[in-house]
Amino acid sequence: MATEPDRTTTMNDRGPNPLTKTLAFGVVLEVITGLALIFKPAIVIKLLLGVEASGMEMVIGRCFGIGLFGLVFACWPDTQKSVSSTAAFRGMLIYNALIAAYLAYLGIVGHVGGVLLWPAVALHAVMTGLLVRSMRLDPPAPEVEE
Repeated sequence: MATEPDRTTTMNDRGPNPLTKTLAFGVVLEVITGLALIFKPAIVIKLLLGVEASGMEMVIGRCFGIGLFGLVFACWPDTQKSVSSTAAFRGMLIYNALIAAYLAYLGIVGHVGGVLLWPAVALHAVMTGLLVRSMRLDPPAPEVEE
């Protein structure tokens, strides 16, 4: 009787599967962004939104940075668990899709934007595309009835 390969391991002998690589890339970007928001929120806000931050904006920026760290640790790639049915995959996919859409909205409708706004929109849109592509390369395993 043939058995289906274990979907929780890497796809080949050459290293991590595409989803693990994509999650690792996203995690690195969000660590950098999170650190910048925690320690220098005014700079990130100026570069991203093109406005000066003071008072409450600084507090919210730091809270967002801390939230990114939560996302980072929830999505930390683990080759034994990096399949498209994991919460890490879903969390990173939803985050990237929504933040790309919201930043684009701010630029188009809110008429705000610093030098990094559109590159950030593009980067999050690309990450969303890479995650969707990874999902297609690694579809969820069919459920087995017992």
